[in-house]
Amino acid sequence: MSAEKIINDWKKNIFKPVYWLEGEEEYYIDKVVNYAEHHILNESESGFNLTVFYGKDSNWPDVINACRRYPMFSEKQVVLLKEAQQMKDIDKLEPYIENPLSSTIFVVSYKNKKVDGRTRFAKVIKEKGELLSTKKMYENKLPEWTRELIESKGLTISPKALMLLVDHIGNDLSRIDNEIEKIRINLGAKKNITESEIEDNIGVSKDFNVFELQAAIANKDLAKAIRIVQYFEGNPKAGPIQLILPSLYSFFSKLYMIYGLKTRDEKTIAATLGMSSTYFVKDYIKALNLFTYPQIETILLLLHQYNLRSVGVNDAGTEDSSLLKEMIVKMIS
Repeated sequence: MSAEKIINDWKKNIFKPVYWLEGEEEYYIDKVVNYAEHHILNESESGFNLTVFYGKDSNWPDVINACRRYPMFSEKQVVLLKEAQQMKDIDKLEPYIENPLSSTIFVVSYKNKKVDGRTRFAKVIKEKGELLSTKKMYENKLPEWTRELIESKGLTISPKALMLLVDHIGNDLSRIDNEIEKIRINLGAKKNITESEIEDNIGVSKDFNVFELQAAIANKDLAKAIRIVQYFEGNPKAGPIQLILPSLYSFFSKLYMIYGLKTRDEKTIAATLGMSSTYFVKDYIKALNLFTYPQIETILLLLHQYNLRSVGVNDAGTEDSSLLKEMIVKMIS
């Protein structure tokens, strides 16, 4: 069961008595809980029939007693248990979950953890309730997920702007959603998000960022690469070395994979790399003409070496910017 399916069912007045939301991805859990809190009941019903508990401050008998109450002036009531992973003896909810009240919609938010599937408690949840189990999204899925989210809001985004957005924010779905909503409001009548909107609304420079540094290295443009590193030196949050090194490693490891292919067909390469679009494939093909197979192997080793140095291994405290400049000169030369 997905978050979208649960919410779509609720919109059709299809309810189960118990919803158990667990796992690592808070975005989907929060989305379901927020809808349950603000949209299942209307304003007049909520005053009497919405009860919210927080795991750290609640005990299981109070939660069960609230769930066993009958609704007032409504056909149903909603009981929310937020941050349930902090609640002591949460398995004591089992008798209620096994025999829930049909007029109560009980929604449990159990973040960053999962109930042990071997226990009777877990089996009762699966049998009697609706289970939403979430996992952190893989980074290679983020661009497509973000693009679909943007399209669901009636907007479009340029490929470069999409990569800027994803690379800057990373695997934080809630923040991505919030930033897109902020951009949507500021766009006015416009419907397309460009690099300029990303720069103006999120604060990442469209000219000095990890993506542009990667492109400069891939094009063997040493002067531009050094200028970008110097910008990072004056603006540490714009390009921390902990973000730069994984990004470069991802690019050159994909380049390494392409060398093993017997084709330069853009669609085949995009499919092999798990890319939803061929827009950036030409950048990889161009880099193939500038770097030999042994050079890419050397670059991957350099990235590993400088990653160790950045955390203090075999290094006496060299500044991050100096490490980057030194590494980039070796990569390009």
